[in-house]
Amino acid sequence: MPLFIDKLAISSPDFDGLARIPDRLTADGGNEVPAIALSGAPAGTVELAVVVHDPDAPLAQGFTHWVVYGIPADATTLDLAAEGVREAPNGTTQTAWFGPQPPVGHGQHHYYFWVYALSARVEGTPTREEFLASHADSIIEQARYVGTFSR
Repeated sequence: MPLFIDKLAISSPDFDGLARIPDRLTADGGNEVPAIALSGAPAGTVELAVVVHDPDAPLAQGFTHWVVYGIPADATTLDLAAEGVREAPNGTTQTAWFGPQPPVGHGQHHYYFWVYALSARVEGTPTREEFLASHADSIIEQARYVGTFSR
């Protein structure tokens, strides 16, 4: 299985990598949508997708906090109002950002902000699991940025 890593990058000006996510971005602290910076989409990218996932959640497949499709290949920021951009169901089945809210006392959780450069458009609004199962072959490159949070 090939590794898909090169120049594609995702980050947030709201927090440093591997640092604590600010309370204002959490479900209990205002649930503000984090600013997302994107760069380095490889040649052949038709669109980008962003998925935010907490593998530390005490659920069999972790917890998905955000799924966004249709991001233009040349985007440098994630603009939810851009034409074609659409949110898909998160772990609560809502089509929106759901900020960190780990169980009290469960320790530090890691929130993986994934960006995927895709060679084919994603039709509809599949969940994270459906997307990974049906679009793995169209992932040209992927990158991640990690934040942490605990309550």
